[in-house]
Amino acid sequence: MSSRKFLLASAAVAAIITLPAHAQSGEAPMAANDDAAASQAASDIIVTGSRIRRQDLAGVGPATVVSAEQIENTGLVNIETVLQRLPANAGFAGNQTSAYWTGNGYGTAQVNLRGLGIKRTLVLLNDRRIVAGGTGANSSPDLNMIPVVALARTDVLKDGASAIYGADAMAGVVNLVTRTDYEGLGVSLRQGITEKGDGADFTADLIWGIRNDRGGFMAAVTYQKTKAVNMATRAPCSLAETTPGALSCVNSASTIGGRAVLPNGQQINFNQVLGGDGDFFEPYSAAKHNFNSAPFLNAVSPIERVSTAFFVDYDLSDGVEAFGEFLYTFRKSNQIATPGTLRNLAISATNPTNPTGENIVLIQRRLAEPGPRQFFQETDTWQGTFGLRGALSNDWHWNVAGSFGRNTAVDGSTNIANLERVRNTIDTSKCSTAPGAAIPCGDYLGAGDLTPEVLDYILFTSRDRGGNELATVTADLTGSLFELPAGPLSFATGVVYRKEKGWRDPDPLTVLGVANTNQQDPISGSSTAKEAYLELSVPVLADKPFFEALTLDGAVRYSDYDLFGSDWNYKLGADWMISNSFRLRGTYGTGFRIPNVPELFGGVSEGNLTTTDPCSRYSTSGNATLIANCQASGVPANYVQLGTTILTTVGGNEDLRPESSTTWTVGTVISPKAMIPGLSLTADWFDIKIKDAIRAIPGSTKLAVCYASQNLSHPFCDDFTRSPLTGEVTFLSAQPINTGREEMNGLDLGLVYNKMVGGVSVSFDMNVTYLNKYVVHPFPGGAPIEFDGFIGGGNGGYPKWRGYGVLTLAKDEVSATWSTQWIGKATDFNADPGDIGYRTPNVFYHNLQLAYEVNDKTRFQVGVDNLFDRKAPYIQSFTDANTDTMTYDLLGRRFYVGFRTAF
Repeated sequence: MSSRKFLLASAAVAAIITLPAHAQSGEAPMAANDDAAASQAASDIIVTGSRIRRQDLAGVGPATVVSAEQIENTGLVNIETVLQRLPANAGFAGNQTSAYWTGNGYGTAQVNLRGLGIKRTLVLLNDRRIVAGGTGANSSPDLNMIPVVALARTDVLKDGASAIYGADAMAGVVNLVTRTDYEGLGVSLRQGITEKGDGADFTADLIWGIRNDRGGFMAAVTYQKTKAVNMATRAPCSLAETTPGALSCVNSASTIGGRAVLPNGQQINFNQVLGGDGDFFEPYSAAKHNFNSAPFLNAVSPIERVSTAFFVDYDLSDGVEAFGEFLYTFRKSNQIATPGTLRNLAISATNPTNPTGENIVLIQRRLAEPGPRQFFQETDTWQGTFGLRGALSNDWHWNVAGSFGRNTAVDGSTNIANLERVRNTIDTSKCSTAPGAAIPCGDYLGAGDLTPEVLDYILFTSRDRGGNELATVTADLTGSLFELPAGPLSFATGVVYRKEKGWRDPDPLTVLGVANTNQQDPISGSSTAKEAYLELSVPVLADKPFFEALTLDGAVRYSDYDLFGSDWNYKLGADWMISNSFRLRGTYGTGFRIPNVPELFGGVSEGNLTTTDPCSRYSTSGNATLIANCQASGVPANYVQLGTTILTTVGGNEDLRPESSTTWTVGTVISPKAMIPGLSLTADWFDIKIKDAIRAIPGSTKLAVCYASQNLSHPFCDDFTRSPLTGEVTFLSAQPINTGREEMNGLDLGLVYNKMVGGVSVSFDMNVTYLNKYVVHPFPGGAPIEFDGFIGGGNGGYPKWRGYGVLTLAKDEVSATWSTQWIGKATDFNADPGDIGYRTPNVFYHNLQLAYEVNDKTRFQVGVDNLFDRKAPYIQSFTDANTDTMTYDLLGRRFYVGFRTAF
């Protein structure tokens, strides 16, 4: 839509709120002696989920508020951990215990509300968007960009809010709200370590604030360093049910000696003993020759981070205040990875390194001589905001602000092979065995046969560069239009300009495709949005029998996107307070999300992803459809998947279209103050439908769906190829597509209890989520893929039940906090009934903290996480460590001590 139409829409919004403003002048003003009304007006604030100044979140929709006190009582120092413990979080999200950090987001902490995808969860800081983190052209902010010590609370709105905040708020909103009242100098330290003596993490926080009658300044700094935990210490090898009823190590079919195929189809493997016979080879045996990757991966990857935040506010006059925010984060992170693999090298019978006397194809050969690869990232992320806000004579409030954020990064990997040079070293017309040769000849047939000269020639360190930018300008106006019998009709309106940009420039050799790593193309793209919104809150009834208050809310938002045209979104809500102890609430709204930069423009890349092949041991499965389909694919009857990974293509898709959604919630809040003072109960049913949903279906799921269809009729069957020689999957595509639709519904339950009992302060906060339904229709008319109650296969976990409760008991200077996370039973996406790991049990993680407060300023604390050392359950289609690393804890029991004081 043109700028002219956008200006007309903005003018229409302004007209709507301007006309009634004149009527307001004819109404009787609030009496000066009406203390109750004055107190209420003074307590109104901007709450998450609404632009209208209100008193609390309860009437807006289902929300969870995590206070700074609760974060301290549970000993958590990362917002990612705080949020990922909440039952509303599910599915796939990046963290330090997940090797599969979301695209270009290595080291970035994310949250995935409802499991609908991080791209559908909007993350805000003080109601404003934050620039994306990661290493370029990625869609999610880094939650750990904000020093925890600067936070007053974290609001989690579990409801669609596109009409309020614009795109990306389909699943909900996480709003990080900073404190503004700190005065003095505060210091806090925390040191943690696992029971096994690894994974040490150290955090130091510093906060300083000054205030006077005109304003104040606050600065916060967090330094955090976490050491690695090797995966082999938690999962010594990759396990699979190679024989019914028993698990054994399967490991990777990329061997250190080299696995080759002869012209007759027989597979052989070359010498794997260092210093052994370099010409030795024998029939390939997975049990004997496969490579154990676990020692070359991390269960927790190391991170070193410095996060800073600065906040200032100053009264320019009685009615105008200037404010500013500045954030800066520097992060270093790295991950180890298995030595690289060379594939499909044709070595002639005449090559002097070939002892077979026949032309062979070296299918896979692990480059073990130089050791593991080291992936590394260094990111710089900053964002600045400046604005003016104030109040008008009619008690309207206005706010004008501009923000600009930029993230830049360098990342790469060591020990990457230049495939062009590899081919040179086996071409006897180009290479030479003479000392000092410019191109030395390489012997890839046998472990340890590659000389230092060959390794120096073929290996290099890749370096990629990328970044993200976010620019926003906002103008907001809120207040009351006129008085109704039940109270003031309130409004909020405003306009927004937002531009997002992302880019990524991979190493030139990676772009050319000669690097033995994930081939990538450069990414560059941007999108611009111009928006106008209007929100109304209408009090219908008040102080009537069965109607203590009845309020109707409505919001409409017009968005104009330069890439996809215009769109309207709206939201309707009702808050019926039957009495002070009982209220009903409900919302209905629409959402709209355009594909982000990496989804649209992300260059196609390849990687070896953990994937389960349903044709492994298919002849003994007893599944007639599976047997027929695997036979039709030419898979040998005795085929066993040779490793745990499959070469998979991921990346962007320029043919993607926007996705849209509808969301409704209905719930109740019960506060039986007369019967049980301090108790509050909530229950909210949610229902979300997404049309033209953008999703990358994981490879394991695609293969499982394909081979469950009659006569290989599912379109997913076109997304992979198999080797006619060995039957193994040699290529698989998992690029994002517009699926037909996604449907989800379920129930959120909450309980809050705060009471003094016999001189002991009791605080209990519990949240439980029941996921009733989550299905993905991969294409219009296609059979649905069920997600609810399932786990694994690269999707993350979607158990039916999840819960999290925090109980704190405090008396005088001593307090004890017990927190429990519940992850319900789930079924493996790709396993068959009777398989080991087909269904996971209920898993409970218990954490305990004891604290002693010397005074209001000084506190000591000790704690134990995963108190009973609960191990992660085995999942057949695991991501890493034989489990779902995005759902379960790998570290086991761990301890921490902490201290804070202020001056």
